[in-house]
Amino acid sequence: MRPVHPRARRTDRTTEVECDALVVGSGAGGSVAALELARAGRSVTVLEEGPRVGTRDLLEASPAESMRRLYRNGGATAVFGTPTIAYGEARVVGGTTVVNGGLLWEPSPQVLDRWAAWSGYGSYRAPALGPHFADVQRRLGMIVQEHGDGNEDSRLLARAAESLGWRWQHPQRVVRGCEHRNQCATGCPSGAKQSMALTYLPRAEELGARIRPGVRVDRIAHRQGVVRGVEATGADGRRVRYRPRTLFVAAGPIGTPVLLRRSGIHRRTAGRRLALHLNLRTIARFPRVVDAVRGTMFTAQVQEHSALGMLVMPSNLTPGGLGAALAGREPHLVDEFLSARAHLGMFTTQVRMQGYAGIAAIVGGTPLLRHGMTRADHHALRLAFRRTAQLLFAAGAVELLPPTGAAGPLRTDADVEAYCARVRPGDWELVSVHGMAGCPMALPERGGVCDEAGRPHGFTNLYLCDASVLPGAPGISPQGTIMSFAHEIVGRHLEST
Repeated sequence: MRPVHPRARRTDRTTEVECDALVVGSGAGGSVAALELARAGRSVTVLEEGPRVGTRDLLEASPAESMRRLYRNGGATAVFGTPTIAYGEARVVGGTTVVNGGLLWEPSPQVLDRWAAWSGYGSYRAPALGPHFADVQRRLGMIVQEHGDGNEDSRLLARAAESLGWRWQHPQRVVRGCEHRNQCATGCPSGAKQSMALTYLPRAEELGARIRPGVRVDRIAHRQGVVRGVEATGADGRRVRYRPRTLFVAAGPIGTPVLLRRSGIHRRTAGRRLALHLNLRTIARFPRVVDAVRGTMFTAQVQEHSALGMLVMPSNLTPGGLGAALAGREPHLVDEFLSARAHLGMFTTQVRMQGYAGIAAIVGGTPLLRHGMTRADHHALRLAFRRTAQLLFAAGAVELLPPTGAAGPLRTDADVEAYCARVRPGDWELVSVHGMAGCPMALPERGGVCDEAGRPHGFTNLYLCDASVLPGAPGISPQGTIMSFAHEIVGRHLEST
């Protein structure tokens, strides 16, 4: 196919741009599309709503400034329900890969087989996706992150797991020369984390791709299953109408279904069922100095209960993170824990949610999110906290502050059991940073939005290639899964044209 290079024509109010391949979103999925299309000789334009931020910008900014600049809604989008869940996603060139932990896990064959059975599409299994993951692993330089300097909280967790006979392992990360500055979640200030902003996107630009930050995509114009135009607002406030031959949408697990619904595409199914990983945050006090501010995000992950959708890992302490965890506590308790900061560790327990969240409405262009956490989810959270407490007491913790604002410190197994017996669904303080499956790849009669090629059912030149196409929650950090799916989707498109 002969590439169409962008040509702009300005009217009184709108600039019209004809282009070959247009990619909406620049995170894990959009960056794969940009690079692979550019490698194939296509003329590629990437639209990103957020700003472009370099390593120097991250070095010079405070964590609070980075939170405001890099995250949508400052990192606290509300998912209403019982309880309200704080959802965090990035809005920056490179997407959430700029603010995640740089984890790269391969999706398990069991999860892929389960998704294939549910979706009715059998070809996205390990034999097809494994080579893509291996390619991503090679390109990003994946390593096994050992403890290195600091990370005493991870060492304590690993030793405790071993004493209980539980499985744990060092994380697989895409970092080069990690300096253990403990700022993964607000953008790596050393450039060690191999985000899409430092890897896939610059390579795509070398091959001719154009990246346009600060551009909000408002609507997809279409007729009879063919995209005719993409209406957007530029960084200067001007209206731009792109006319692409092919459109790849990778606006994120919420942004993609919202864009489809605003455009009148699969309004009844897009964003109806959003899968989440839930995070419980537990503060532990140890009799010895832990100095958990020293280190990277974590260097040990306990996977003993991964079959139940539960993972336990440290979340290295930062002043902002500790303040958020102590918010709403009694003043005397806040003072007590702040004075003991050198002895504290903060730990995250990730739980795969069995119920679903969804887009209840779109008000003024903004999605209203609700979730339906089930009784089984409440049971899973209690079980996850019990296991976490068992692990932390084995690590030597003398006091635990559970993820419930009104709860006091727990010092014994009996305290933990009493807490679990009385905690109610609305008491949990929950955070999520992993959303998936808002536009799942599945047959229409099974609730699917897109087909096996990544195209929304009924469309020919529109593709989805981000976390929204996953049929469910993988139970692991999803970047490797998203990128593997995106490589397969883009590869199929290139083979067919």
